[in-house]
Amino acid sequence: MGSKKKILVVDDEESIHLLYREELEDEGYEVISAMDGEEALALFDEICPDLVILDINMPGMDGIEVLRQMKQKRPDVPVILSSAYPEYKQDLASWASDDYIVKSFNLDELKDSVKRHIK
Repeated sequence: MGSKKKILVVDDEESIHLLYREELEDEGYEVISAMDGEEALALFDEICPDLVILDINMPGMDGIEVLRQMKQKRPDVPVILSSAYPEYKQDLASWASDDYIVKSFNLDELKDSVKRHIK
């Protein structure tokens, strides 16, 4: 039996980590959390995730810069941008992501996106 697919969740809000972890682990994924961009990039190299869920608005390094660096290192890893602000979807830099979802307590859109992009 194959090992669980690893998802790196990057967000500065603890409540998002708890919510995403619970939902995604119920779907059979291993969830690793990072609270900021620096930690995310270190974990990205260390654990080689199968998919990344990345917040845009974070203190320090924002999600767009983290996305840029991740795609330079491993363009094959899908990155789903996650933001409370739908207007970021219009930002050209966010187009480098594989998907864009607006944060919501209904996680069906997120789970559907993960299933579409994880291999």
